Amino acid sequence: MNAMTNLRLMTVLVLCLTPSLLLAQGAAKRPVRALTPATPGGPGDTQIRLLAPKMSEVLGQTIIVDNRASNNGIVAMDLVARSAPDGLTWAVGNSGTHSVNPALYKQLSYDPLRDFVAVSQFSTTGMVVTANPRLPGGSSINDLVALAKKQPGKTNIAIPGATGELAGDALWSQLQLKMTNVPYRGSAPALLAVIAGEVDIALLTPLAVQMHLQSGKVKAYGVTSKERSPVLPDVPTLQEQGVTGYDFPYWNGLFVAKGTPDKIVRELHRAVVAALTEADVKERFKQLGLIAVGNTPEEFREFVRRDVEKCRQIVKESGIPLL
Repeated sequence: MNAMTNLRLMTVLVLCLTPSLLLAQGAAKRPVRALTPATPGGPGDTQIRLLAPKMSEVLGQTIIVDNRASNNGIVAMDLVARSAPDGLTWAVGNSGTHSVNPALYKQLSYDPLRDFVAVSQFSTTGMVVTANPRLPGGSSINDLVALAKKQPGKTNIAIPGATGELAGDALWSQLQLKMTNVPYRGSAPALLAVIAGEVDIALLTPLAVQMHLQSGKVKAYGVTSKERSPVLPDVPTLQEQGVTGYDFPYWNGLFVAKGTPDKIVRELHRAVVAALTEADVKERFKQLGLIAVGNTPEEFREFVRRDVEKCRQIVKESGIPLL
């Protein structure tokens, strides 16, 4: 084999390796867009903004938070699913966008497992069955049941996203209540609607309602997870109040488009974990009632797969109509 042949072989090898090398090098220099499926101030938006400074430092990239509010977060997720697999477009997904939507929609423009690579879960928390304090009765779930049964179909529920919709529908089905859903583009406008009396109830995170609950602008009927929220220790779970087996947490996490090189996914995971372990981030998460997770891409993917199955089973057993 002569020198010219060796040179040609080396050239072919370099050309084959160059695209992946350029991808990693280019991603290190260009800004990242993190798409959140709701308005500013929502759970996912708050979390990515808390994590972004350390993640930016670890990755050497500017992180731009891009709020793309839409019903059940479909627009933002679809944009990321169709984006280039270069690690430069992120989806700040949640239990609604990646577990509930596949269970609720007959035709969804994306598949949570087929079209995305799971990077890492940020957090998990319960939701609070939140109401306008002017509603008659007390603050137990039995008070809500009594009220709703007096006026079937007239109790309005603000729906900020798919998680709240399915969690609510499953609850009303178990309690044999007829409610009316009213869609909102995110938790912030849904909460304002409850406070203003435009709607009666919403299922929202402790992050969204904590301050307003303390000030008396809203009241709480219970928490949807099997354990009480650390920031709302006086609010009982629905299970404690006799709603047997009911457990519906809310989670957030990071996803990128299918085909993103594993090296980039690992770097993103490393950045998430580094941010979650920052002392100020840990304290802020605790104040917001969020339990930090930071699992591996493999663990997160398996978690999402199981959660999708759980949601589909709930829809099937509850007889909730598909959208």
